[in-house]
Amino acid sequence: MNTNCVTKCAALLLLLLHVEAWADAPEPQRPPNFVVIFCDDLGYGDLGSFGSKTIRTPHLDRMAQQGQRWSQFYVGASVCTPSRAALMTGRLPIRSGMCSSRRRVLFPNSKGGLPQAEVTIAEALKQKNYVTACVGKWHLGHLPEYLPIAHGFDSYYGIPYSNDMGLTPQPKGKKRLAYYAANRAVDLDYWGRVPLMEGARIIERPVDQTSLTRRYTERAVQFIQDNRQRPFFLYLAHNMPHVPLFRSEKFRNVSAGGVYGGVIQEIDWSVGQLLDTIRTAGLEKNTVVVFTSDNGPWLWFRDHGGSSGPLRGGKGGTFEGGMREPTVIWGPGIVQPGEVAGLGATMDLLPTFCALAGVDLPAGRVLDGYDLSHVLKGKGNSPRQTVFYYLGTEVWAVRHGNYKMHLKTVEPAYGEGKTVTAHDPPLLFDLAADLGERNNVAAAHAEVLEQLAALVMQHRASIKSVPSQLEIR
Repeated sequence: MNTNCVTKCAALLLLLLHVEAWADAPEPQRPPNFVVIFCDDLGYGDLGSFGSKTIRTPHLDRMAQQGQRWSQFYVGASVCTPSRAALMTGRLPIRSGMCSSRRRVLFPNSKGGLPQAEVTIAEALKQKNYVTACVGKWHLGHLPEYLPIAHGFDSYYGIPYSNDMGLTPQPKGKKRLAYYAANRAVDLDYWGRVPLMEGARIIERPVDQTSLTRRYTERAVQFIQDNRQRPFFLYLAHNMPHVPLFRSEKFRNVSAGGVYGGVIQEIDWSVGQLLDTIRTAGLEKNTVVVFTSDNGPWLWFRDHGGSSGPLRGGKGGTFEGGMREPTVIWGPGIVQPGEVAGLGATMDLLPTFCALAGVDLPAGRVLDGYDLSHVLKGKGNSPRQTVFYYLGTEVWAVRHGNYKMHLKTVEPAYGEGKTVTAHDPPLLFDLAADLGERNNVAAAHAEVLEQLAALVMQHRASIKSVPSQLEIR
């Protein structure tokens, strides 16, 4: 056999060995999928797994049993717009201009929105070619340059702001319904100016809000089915249970919690549909699902406003009921089941998802979120020790460890007859012993007040003033 033949045979043998080794090598792990289910005005005590005795939430309760139940999970503000900005960017809204003490949320006549310079979860995940969808309430700007499709989402289907922001002008001479009465009347004609959008186009006006939760769910399910071969990020932001309350016919008269209970039970059904779809698609081992809310219940609406459970206060204020949200994180292949007593926040989702997906954090900006990926995997405690409670552009309270200091309070938080009180010395509560914030222990812990005051001063020094997007009209 000549030398040339031997050389060719050796090369062929090496090629066959290389092909065999390549065939036996495991496929690279696909980045995990992420689903965030975000409610509007859900109370801490509205789920069975968080103590509700009147509202049945079997799908969420099962999700909590199979995943992690976070009992101390916070939002960046106690009203819609700034809270949603915090979740999307991993930053306190004061840093992006998405808050105001004068106009606390965006309205249909607002001309501002989430600045293009901000980096959303969707934009960060694009580094790994995630397909992204926003279904539901946005409330970070309704003009084209602020909509989800301008902030990293491939598609958008939903209402651009709250479902009560479409009041039909009343005929001349007719007395306009009081806001409270109008929300309880759930007159579809009265709320007829609320638009349903696809991309940047209005496709339905007035929107049939009785079918909204069902249609959002169907759209979300279809997105998961269509993209099961690709890494995806789905942001499903329900308009409910923000007033006015709407639910489909199937969920009328089904709950001991009345109309509100029926609305929550339809959301629970929706969660079940999404989890079943993930399982059927074989994606449960590589998907993380987060369920939480933008702020606490609108207590002014009584039986249409939900429950804070053992917490004090609700939407619009800085007591725990306004900013501590019922939170469940599920993912059988990633999330270690159990109760999590450490602190977490919606701002932590962006750095956590980036860590799990293996993408870089947004550069050139201060992030207020922490990476919780090791906590999800059951490999350590939460790095978050501090929570700042903003009302508008001001820090009204701070929590560090178990102690929480109030500089100002307001009661009732969001409704008529509000009373704002500045506290000197500040109030101090030990949340480990006093979840309902009733026993002021400031007199016995001067050193704690001093420590927390120093944290507030240090934090304020980190804030660079930017124009408020909420005040642009």
